[in-house]
Amino acid sequence: MQTPRWVAAAVVLLLGLGCERDADPPAVRTAEPAPGASTTLTPLPNSIPNAAPEDGQWVRPAKDYASTRYSGLSEINTGNVANLKVAWTFSTGVLRGQEAAPIVAGNTMYVVTPYPNILYALDLTKPGETKWAYRPRPAAAAQGVACCDVVNRGAVFDNGRIFYNTLDNYTVAVDAANGREVWRTKLGDINLGETMTMAPLVVKGKVLVGNSGGEMGVRGWLTALNESDGSVAWRAYHTGPDADVLIGDSFKPFYAQDKGKDLGVRSWPPEAWKVGGGTTWGWISYDPSLDLIFYGTANPGPWNAEQRPGDNKWTSGAFARDPDDGQAKWFYQWNPHDLFDYDGINELILLDLPIKGATRKVLVRPERNGFIYVLDRTSGEVLSATPYAYLTSLKSVDLRTGRPIEVKEKEPQMGVVKRGICPAAPGAKDWNPSAYSPRTGLIYIPHNNLCMDFEGVEANYIAGTPYVGANVKIYAGPGGNRGEFTAWDPVNARPAWKIAERFPVFSAAVVTAGDVVFYGTMDGYFKALDARDGHELWRFKVGSGIIGQPVAYRGPDGKEYIAVLSGVGGWPGAIVAGQLDPRDSTAALGFADAMKDLPQYSTKGGTLYVFSL
Repeated sequence: MQTPRWVAAAVVLLLGLGCERDADPPAVRTAEPAPGASTTLTPLPNSIPNAAPEDGQWVRPAKDYASTRYSGLSEINTGNVANLKVAWTFSTGVLRGQEAAPIVAGNTMYVVTPYPNILYALDLTKPGETKWAYRPRPAAAAQGVACCDVVNRGAVFDNGRIFYNTLDNYTVAVDAANGREVWRTKLGDINLGETMTMAPLVVKGKVLVGNSGGEMGVRGWLTALNESDGSVAWRAYHTGPDADVLIGDSFKPFYAQDKGKDLGVRSWPPEAWKVGGGTTWGWISYDPSLDLIFYGTANPGPWNAEQRPGDNKWTSGAFARDPDDGQAKWFYQWNPHDLFDYDGINELILLDLPIKGATRKVLVRPERNGFIYVLDRTSGEVLSATPYAYLTSLKSVDLRTGRPIEVKEKEPQMGVVKRGICPAAPGAKDWNPSAYSPRTGLIYIPHNNLCMDFEGVEANYIAGTPYVGANVKIYAGPGGNRGEFTAWDPVNARPAWKIAERFPVFSAAVVTAGDVVFYGTMDGYFKALDARDGHELWRFKVGSGIIGQPVAYRGPDGKEYIAVLSGVGGWPGAIVAGQLDPRDSTAALGFADAMKDLPQYSTKGGTLYVFSL
């Protein structure tokens, strides 16, 4: 088996930096109100825009276009979830990080594996039996340029077809009935360090996909393919001249710093935008009423910010675009001149919320920089930005300018070790998406409690090799727990309750009309909590740590089921999935040291678990 090049490169690139940290806490603390917590919950029944009746299916990873991950099913509820049992299981046969959401359409479940990106169709009338398997056979060399494990975040069902991406930069369309390939389109080049790990979204006949590889100095983009034949409808780059970024007369950003000609060139040193990152490997939302897609762009390259003075447009921000032609409508930059690899690709939850006495069309974003943002999704104006995790790198967000206010003492420098930077490079929350319930009015956020030491070093660009420029060491934040699960009140901008976890919470969350919220832990527990107060109602020990996306669906028998993939990996789980030496604190871009005890709690895995009453 080929060892991923990023693992070896990280050993060479990153030097161990000394630090102290607290002793490990218990695996979990009982849910408790956080400082400033809400005392009452306010149901917001009409808060999900364009909400459709619950049909029992789960056809896209985020459930709906608003990215709520909310199921209207209620058979499984707070009164009976303690009786949940395993209904059936399925082995994917692949022992790497399992980040995908199972997709359910009709009587079939579709599961995508990490590399080699096998797509399985499972017959729900004969639980666990395989209808067919599609094997795209991606290039083996793609493993060598995958930054943070060879993961895949899943597929999407639309119009009788399954669409998903392969690690070697192909988007494929597969007939959902028989597993036959309908079309296959190549979009990137592994020789440049490009890979594709995100789940597509289908909007108005367009399959929307983005690339990965910011740590390789690739140039980020979002591409729309015609659903019928896989031809390219449009491509919007995230660095470079306005013509490449699809910025024209209809572009109306809210803040002054985002207005001007060719900022995707002028906010960079000469030619640096060509290898500047800004990839899109996270999530896309869509508002049919506004006819706009919303999505984030990732970190600029290299991590060493002294090599790229300027705001580095259009990285670490969020775009609103017309899905028909890709033209940008507005942009907001979470992290101008991103200093800490905070990226900007997390989920954008679309809600209609009462804000200061008026219902506003907003998007809510738990950002990696440690703030939860509420933006007006018609304009990109920041309505609030509130910390939800421990912060030392940023003070606040100036609502007048929209810019974060940095702590100068923590700003990285070449050849100088800056210690105690919180959150760490994986952010207060990484890619793993939150869930929202209109019954409680709360957002359920799986996230990290991590800090780091950071030293900038010179990075030289060589196509297809790491372009990082930093020595990093990551460790637990205050309290010693490395993960948290927080229920957040977006109207009042404050937490309702919070749980501490031993490891970073790297799974997604799902919440149901039964007022139960589900998530998984890296030490292999799948948990059900009361969505109102966070009280743990049920847990089940699976075979490997969970970094996947749980879903809820109605089976052919009319019963409600909960499904999740088990299989540790990803960036924090690389120490297990990549069999790294726990004594090497430099491995996995500095994350291995924070996870050196994970092999005591989880082994490799690749199993789908399905639960029912």
